[in-house]
Amino acid sequence: MDIFDILGPVMIGPSSSHTAGVVRIGNVARRILGATPEKAHIFFHGSLAKTFRGHGSDKAIVAGLLGFKPEDVRIRNSLELAGEMGLTFEIRTVELENVHPNTVVLELEGSKPLTMQAASVGGGNIMVQKINEIDVLFDGYYDTLVIIHEDAPGAVSLVTNILAVEKINIANMKMHRSKKGGKGIMIIEVDGRLDRSLTNVIAALPRVEQVTKLTGAVT
Repeated sequence: MDIFDILGPVMIGPSSSHTAGVVRIGNVARRILGATPEKAHIFFHGSLAKTFRGHGSDKAIVAGLLGFKPEDVRIRNSLELAGEMGLTFEIRTVELENVHPNTVVLELEGSKPLTMQAASVGGGNIMVQKINEIDVLFDGYYDTLVIIHEDAPGAVSLVTNILAVEKINIANMKMHRSKKGGKGIMIIEVDGRLDRSLTNVIAALPRVEQVTKLTGAVT
């Protein structure tokens, strides 16, 4: 645990879990989508469903989708800025089973559709739980590669061979798929920082459809 786990993140308040963490959820979804979405359907569950207006979670999630960081003062005006930046949105509440009380479900439309489910777990930290209805689990603490690919023999080794050649150490790696031969998602967390050019190399591999690099909190 470091001092930021105790004091909380630098942020626009009032709440690290209901504001800062929610901004991060929106920002991660935007980066996986690859751009600001054109339309967002936002669903708040549990505690967020009850308090999202009072705690600014509605402003926070829209701010994240616009690419703002938790400390950006524009969060306060994100609902108004959304229209100027080409984002339309609707916010609803939803009841889910067996999930964290601060869970958000996003259905995004842009150059391609994206659904994502994530929870704000306290102190500005998040846990991404689903991408396009495929169960995943990562927190963005490390630099992370989110690789959407065809579930086929050799897909994983092509990626890990590149990381080995570049002397990048894998801290954690998880594999997820919709079904055998369907869509797969690799979540690769690494020690140190990932160079942007590496994502282009991996994106050019056969069977790889999309690569997103998320910058983590540690080196």
